[in-house]
Amino acid sequence: MPRSQRNDNFIDKTFTVIADILLKILPTSNKEKQAFSYYRDGMSAQSEGEYAEALQNYYEALRLETDAYDRSYILYNIGLIHTSNGDHARALDYYYQALERNPSLPQALNNIAVIYHYRGEQALESSQTEISKLYLIKLRIIGVKLLDLPQQIILKLKIGLKWLVGSKQ
Repeated sequence: MPRSQRNDNFIDKTFTVIADILLKILPTSNKEKQAFSYYRDGMSAQSEGEYAEALQNYYEALRLETDAYDRSYILYNIGLIHTSNGDHARALDYYYQALERNPSLPQALNNIAVIYHYRGEQALESSQTEISKLYLIKLRIIGVKLLDLPQQIILKLKIGLKWLVGSKQ
């Protein structure tokens, strides 16, 4: 039985019912529906700390999902699991892959910044000041990207509004 059918709490059950209804009424392919089902099961397993099971589901969702935007969230969640497991190098790889597909993913940028800060602090504690400085530089670059995101989003909204208003004339 899929994990999504085993949820015990009300919120997970409600989400599952709504997601199942949406999957039935939205015009999506079977492959897209399967990808979403694996993604949903991965999120459920991840929330319960079942990281190995979550990774299996996310990898299967990645295999099936073709939409870059949707893939970015799968990759981001895989990065979260690797961060939780202390594998920061692998986590960074997945966060950057997520950003390649969705540059407006502030969560990924934030987590990259947290890892760089952590690594910089570790380098400083072990008297590796040059390495610490490199992480500080990387951290500043990520900080600039994070600060630039709201302007990018506003610009996209303005373009969208111009298109919407222009299409009604």
